[in-house]
Amino acid sequence: MTLTALAKATGISKSTLSRLESGQRRPSLELMLPIIQALRISLNDVVQVEPHEGQFNPLAPHPWNGMVRLSLTQEIGPIQPWKLVIPPRRTQPDPQAHEGHMWMYVLSGRLFLVLGEEELHLKVGESAEFSTRVPHWFGNTGQEPAEVLCLYGRQGEQVRPRVVPSAPSIGA
Repeated sequence: MTLTALAKATGISKSTLSRLESGQRRPSLELMLPIIQALRISLNDVVQVEPHEGQFNPLAPHPWNGMVRLSLTQEIGPIQPWKLVIPPRRTQPDPQAHEGHMWMYVLSGRLFLVLGEEELHLKVGESAEFSTRVPHWFGNTGQEPAEVLCLYGRQGEQVRPRVVPSAPSIGA
């Protein structure tokens, strides 16, 4: 795909894409999401890191509340990205509330999300955004592990993905 075609498909300027390609600019998740969607690849294909002996591996799995959490960055910033792997049959809700804001995107499997009194079942490609002040819990009623991309920020820091309108069809 050419830079021109990718720029048109993502709404990201050709100059920004060129700087990303040449390594003159570091990609943010806000830039990566539309690019991987346009290229029809998985975020997993982009963020996998090979472990280096003696160095911190941001994708090293860490047990967390009965799930596995993989940090997607070494840096602590206002918004923290991680990937959660939720085991099958995690179905006993225990909602908790705390300061912050969460955005979740289902990469594989099905996410069972409890938000206050609501029960949501999200499938691949679906997302949820919510204040973590609302009692919440996430699980998996499926037979396979669910993989979920999560962005968490302190209260007031919300994810604002750029949405690129689709091109109008001819005759519309």
